[in-house]
Amino acid sequence: MISANRSFFAFGALCTACVIGTDTFAQDSTATIKATGVVYLDANSNREFDDGDKPLPDVRVSNRRDVVRTNAEGEYELMVDNDDIIFVVKPKGYRTPLSEDNLPQFYYIHKPEGSPDLKFKGVEPTGELPASVDFPLYAQKEPEQFRAILFGDPQPRDQKEVDYIAHDVVEELIGTDASFGVTLGDIVFDDLEIFMPLNKTVALIGIPWYNVIGNHDINLDAKDDVQNDETFERIYGPAYYSFDYGQVHFLVLDDIEWYHPTPGGKGRYRGGLGEEQMTFVRNDLAMIPDDQLVVLLMHVPLVDVRDRTELYRLIEKRPFCVSVSGHTHHHEHRFIKKEDGWLGPEPHHHIINVTVSGSWWSGAPDERGIPHTAMADGAPNGYSIISFDGTNYKLDFKAAGRSADYQMQIHAPELVTVDKLRETNIYVNVFNGSERSKVEMRIGKDDDWTAMEQTREADPQLQKVYDAEAKVIGDPANWRKMSKPKASTHLWNAAFPTDTNVGTHLIEVRETDMYGRVTSSQRVIRIAPNEAQAGS
Repeated sequence: MISANRSFFAFGALCTACVIGTDTFAQDSTATIKATGVVYLDANSNREFDDGDKPLPDVRVSNRRDVVRTNAEGEYELMVDNDDIIFVVKPKGYRTPLSEDNLPQFYYIHKPEGSPDLKFKGVEPTGELPASVDFPLYAQKEPEQFRAILFGDPQPRDQKEVDYIAHDVVEELIGTDASFGVTLGDIVFDDLEIFMPLNKTVALIGIPWYNVIGNHDINLDAKDDVQNDETFERIYGPAYYSFDYGQVHFLVLDDIEWYHPTPGGKGRYRGGLGEEQMTFVRNDLAMIPDDQLVVLLMHVPLVDVRDRTELYRLIEKRPFCVSVSGHTHHHEHRFIKKEDGWLGPEPHHHIINVTVSGSWWSGAPDERGIPHTAMADGAPNGYSIISFDGTNYKLDFKAAGRSADYQMQIHAPELVTVDKLRETNIYVNVFNGSERSKVEMRIGKDDDWTAMEQTREADPQLQKVYDAEAKVIGDPANWRKMSKPKASTHLWNAAFPTDTNVGTHLIEVRETDMYGRVTSSQRVIRIAPNEAQAGS
């Protein structure tokens, strides 16, 4: 930070027209301290505003309620209370400093008295507000076309499960060309000490990594919602914030609301945003032009947030907006429509992201000793990669430890007799499929493609695995029992053609996704004339 005796003579140029939401915040009686500072291009990379550094005008800075723009001298001013975080909204073409664990350092915490006494350590007392809270930035190229990695719920309980993450997903991502990554909450599983070893493991991927708070990332002994993110703040900064990359604006939300249904009783969480956060959201989006793509990142799916209506009203006016969450441990493309309370001209695309932990690191271990941890919708654990090109985006599903071509699983018997063909169905689980997918099947290269029907039921193959494992799990210490299968949103089926000849055949399935891309898979099946000859 710059020395305390630095004078500020140019703040008169910061007119009220540059401030969004000041009148609302001025009514808050706790806002008694003025924070001032400079956003600058750090020429010598020493993180101090000194000779040779260039002040940056028109950069947004927030106190988690108001959003202001720096003036011509790179200066801003904001009112803060005694439990606040000031942060810079990373602009296009710049990056913030990174910690040794590749965590973006874009904020200053102002807690003069520090965090309350909680089980897991919060923020140490920060003392008096510095005379200048300055934010260094560094120029970088940000093309219109770029990719980001999305982790849903890594959720390790301990170091052993951090090691699962290292071998299952981190190792294959080292050297990625993605610009940054995001964990969509449930970074860990209640033990907040695991933040640190997990951060060091994910840092090996070698790209900036942003984090969303989840219901397993909070201080469960907090007395109220204000105190439930003290440990998260110490390690990652504000629980809600925003940043730009290329042509895209990313808005990170904290939709974990901590409350006590009975005064003095046990605390619980629910999906909620709260008025203070919504003040920030309103002010943040007011500065984003309509022709810019907005990506909302959260933990609890948007349809499960109790006070989502105002957020709907804000984003349904925007022609380019998508949202992504985690939390439910299944993968789904949800299109929010009129029956969900949506009033926009087109349905809103909400992605519930595949989870790194799958079904909480459950199921029989593979040859590496890592649980297969298939999700309850029949899809494997993994992550997604979202690609951007201006206002367009595409999401790719990546199964952990598998080829990028592994996009579906065909379920069919090894052998079926001719007399049983009429009773035989072919199922396919298209991991990244949606209601906008077209899925087709054929038997043999010369057969015509026929449409498969989307169905909402448990994946039959997953059900078989679940039932089989339940019989042999034995001592619970061997492995954790997998989640009970649930109805999948990306399952298709079709009756087996009854005119198929005896012999060995190839089942081919292809999916045309919502973006017009085609993926395919195949499976071999044998047809026998009758039961007596089936084994010949």
